[in-house]
Amino acid sequence: MPVPFVLLVLSICAAWLPALSVSKELRVPPWAVVYAVAVVAAFAQGFLQVSAVVALIVLVALALCVTRATRKVTYWLAFALLLLLCLTLALHKMPGFNNPIVIDGVQFSPDARPFTQYLNFDKGSVGLVLLALLSPKLRRGDHAGRLAAETAAGYALTTVVVLGVALASGLVRFEPKLPAQTLLFLATNLFLTCVAEEAFFRTLVQDPLRGVRAGQAEPGGVSWRARAIIAIVVTGLLFGIAHAAGGTLMIVMAALAGIGYAALYARTNRIEVPILVHFGVNATHFVAFTYPALKG
Repeated sequence: MPVPFVLLVLSICAAWLPALSVSKELRVPPWAVVYAVAVVAAFAQGFLQVSAVVALIVLVALALCVTRATRKVTYWLAFALLLLLCLTLALHKMPGFNNPIVIDGVQFSPDARPFTQYLNFDKGSVGLVLLALLSPKLRRGDHAGRLAAETAAGYALTTVVVLGVALASGLVRFEPKLPAQTLLFLATNLFLTCVAEEAFFRTLVQDPLRGVRAGQAEPGGVSWRARAIIAIVVTGLLFGIAHAAGGTLMIVMAALAGIGYAALYARTNRIEVPILVHFGVNATHFVAFTYPALKG
């Protein structure tokens, strides 16, 4: 993995570290320092052009505006612009990014569709910024044992449902494997796919639908519970639609997975839980079943 992408992964890991005191008035989060170095390195090595660097600066600025806005008009304007920019980056529609291919048209089993994987600096940056600035993360005082148990149970249930449906529908077969690209695939999938998709769908889609603004606690009451259920279903369906390129069965499988991830987030209000479950489902799919799917 090229150095700029290693630094991007390290900046995502650093999102959980506390800010460092530079002076009485200034505190700098470690993720921001590592990310700035990653952007400079990516620009120097030709993975980013000037337009991409500008887009990433605007991305951070809009996310900060969302977290600090005190007026509703300012908040929702910044939020709408942030949503639009994140979509543009995640869908690779912003010019100036030269994302390298690391797995090029590989068939992991004889009847599998060819699979190509990119190192996406644009999508990875969306995940980092939303994770670091907007997503509710583990805090001191959280019941780690309970969250671990809920994560394990959520992974087991979601995996059985999603891959069970995929197996029953003929989308995949049971095909255990550990190809040479396994570690690269898993690392890229966790940090540049799962983090990005979960941070986006939870903070920019599910939270607004359930009536939660960035940085605020969950509201209570009967109406909130109804909104939470609607948010889970709608977010799951949108997650399925986002996988439309894989065909109808892939949409169904992704929608079921998306509902599972959304339900776990609604229950725990911690971004780590859906990220880990999402990664667990993807990893199980990759190592134990046809990946990404059987040829149609």
